[in-house]
Amino acid sequence: MTFTARRRRVAGRFANVDGIPFRMPVGTRGSPAFIAAYPIDPRGAREALPEELSPYRIRGEGVLMIAVVDYQDTPIGTYVELCTGILCTPAGRPAPPLLPLLFRSAFGTGVHIGDMPVSTEISVKGGLGIWGMPKRRASLDFVTDGSTVSSQYDLDGRLVMRVDVPRPARAWLPMRFTGIGYADFRGMLWKSSVTLCGRMGLTWGGGRESRLLLGDHERAAWLKRLDIRDRPFLTAFFPSVRGVLHDRVEGWFRTSATPPPPPREGLEYVAGLGLGQDRLPPPDRAATDRLLGLPRPREYAAPMP
Repeated sequence: MTFTARRRRVAGRFANVDGIPFRMPVGTRGSPAFIAAYPIDPRGAREALPEELSPYRIRGEGVLMIAVVDYQDTPIGTYVELCTGILCTPAGRPAPPLLPLLFRSAFGTGVHIGDMPVSTEISVKGGLGIWGMPKRRASLDFVTDGSTVSSQYDLDGRLVMRVDVPRPARAWLPMRFTGIGYADFRGMLWKSSVTLCGRMGLTWGGGRESRLLLGDHERAAWLKRLDIRDRPFLTAFFPSVRGVLHDRVEGWFRTSATPPPPPREGLEYVAGLGLGQDRLPPPDRAATDRLLGLPRPREYAAPMP
């Protein structure tokens, strides 16, 4: 059965997985989002990926994908999610240029998710425990000052990342695609999919407003090893997206030529989590500006409705 056929069959039905109640399909609507695609050192990309995946290259460079969504309507409430990962294809044979982007399903083109902070406990419980995504609760925001859309990610009171992208005057380009996410959990590689649609405004090269700042928290260490280039390939802003997270997940054992270390996170990480929808306090942007020696702190707008 195709996912579209299954979605139609289960629409309006109910499920309860790990104590989390769902009304099918598991989706969202009316949620603003943005993405940034940065060139990175292809060797660093290779070292960051499991052996089952290969980095996809554009003009000889690896690609770091950053996606931030301010979820406004989901079965588990509202929350912000920031995803960072490396564009990749399954290992086995070199991917030809361009085709894996045009025919993503045929080539298994997706993003290996290195980090996925979210702002609520229930999102960690569901995203990590059910779909295997490397979620953790953190301080996040999603703000706009009119010409820029931005998100800051703090953990333990310290900066991990801030990413800014331009906000185009118009979001005119219709978009519909199914994205694949690969992630490590319990010593296994998990594959999940999401279908998104909406209209976006693109900025090739990122424009002057693009900025990526990495803090001194250890969660940023893997990103610093990627030698991220100064300018992105592109950025995109979506005033409102609709999406459905597929309720089918695939998993494989991660293998290696020598005995691997214990997995970073196991079931014990999610076993005691509850269904809380409260958010941690937002990041202190003004303090970050002062710490990094940036120009006089701007007056940041409230999170987008």
